[in-house]
Amino acid sequence: MSRPIRNLEHGQAHQVKFSCSQHVAEKANQCRGSKLTRTRRGQVVVERRALPTPERSRRAGADYERGDTGQITMRDSPLERAFTRNVITQEQYSAGQKYRHHWYHAGLAGQLASFDLNRIFAQDLGGFSGMAKTESQLFHRQRYREAADAVGKIGLHVLEWAVCRETVLEQVGYSLGWNSRPQAYAAAAERMKTALDDLCRLWGIGSR
Repeated sequence: MSRPIRNLEHGQAHQVKFSCSQHVAEKANQCRGSKLTRTRRGQVVVERRALPTPERSRRAGADYERGDTGQITMRDSPLERAFTRNVITQEQYSAGQKYRHHWYHAGLAGQLASFDLNRIFAQDLGGFSGMAKTESQLFHRQRYREAADAVGKIGLHVLEWAVCRETVLEQVGYSLGWNSRPQAYAAAAERMKTALDDLCRLWGIGSR
C-alpha cells in the first residue's frame, strides 16, 4: 500500500489554501444572499421562508401590515379586526390587550409539549399542579382574577375565547345560543364591548 503524501510543494500548498479560502467566501456569499437583500432602488426583498404561507394569507385577508424591513405582521385576531372596523374604541382595544397580557403571562395559555409515556404514572413534583410557578405568574394571575370578577361569567367567557384564544366572534356568538350568523356576531361583539368597558373602569383606562 502506498503511504499518503504528507508534504506538499510550496505551489501546491498555496493553491490548496487559495481554493479553500475561495470555497469559504462562496459559502458566506450564499448565506448573505439567503437573508434580506436590497435591490438597486433600495426596496427590501424578504427571504422566502419568512413569508406567510398562501393558506395563512387567505385567512388573514387584508388584515395585515408590512413593516419597513418587509416583515409582515398579521392583524386578523378578533380584537384587531374589531378595532380596525371601528367596532371598539382605542380604550377598549387597550383594555383587551392588557387583559390578554395578564392571561398569557399568568401561564394560562398552555404549552406545546408532548407526553412522556414513561412517566405517565409517575408523580411530577416540579409541575406545581397548575399553581403559579413564579412570582411573576402569581402577580399576573391576581390581576387576571380581578378582571374576571369585574366582567362577570358571560363577559369572562367572551373575552377568554375572542380575545385570548382568538376565536372568531361568530363562533363565540354560537356558543351563547344564537343560530343566525349576523345575530351571533352582533351578540358576541356587544358582549365583548360591555366586558371591555368593565375593564376600562377597573384599570382606569380613558374617561370611562
